[in-house]
Amino acid sequence: MKKGGFIRFLLIFLGTISLILGVLGIFLPLLPTTPFLLLTAALYFRGSQRCYDWLMNHRVLGVYIRNFRENRAIPRRVKVISISLLWLTMLTSAWFFVPYWWVRILMIVIAGLVTRHILSFKSL
Repeated sequence: MKKGGFIRFLLIFLGTISLILGVLGIFLPLLPTTPFLLLTAALYFRGSQRCYDWLMNHRVLGVYIRNFRENRAIPRRVKVISISLLWLTMLTSAWFFVPYWWVRILMIVIAGLVTRHILSFKSL
């Protein structure tokens, strides 16, 4: 492997891990999608033009990145789904699975802060 080959492989590998986490974030409310996709774009940009082009031209994932980079905005539908799933997951977990009252309160506070963060972005 040539001198820059290992670094390039590492960038692509880390970008792919970040991509997986970003895609999981679409379905898991506490895992942030956009930051992971932005990290993926940065890693792919430095590691592989082909991977970067694929990501930016992807019909779903590319939209997340472009909207955020150009507008610092999140689509309203994504906000509604994210916040709904966040609260559904947190309240269900707190009510049925967490035995300690202080952990329940902490979970509600975290959900509130994440909601505030999501709402702080403009809507498309």
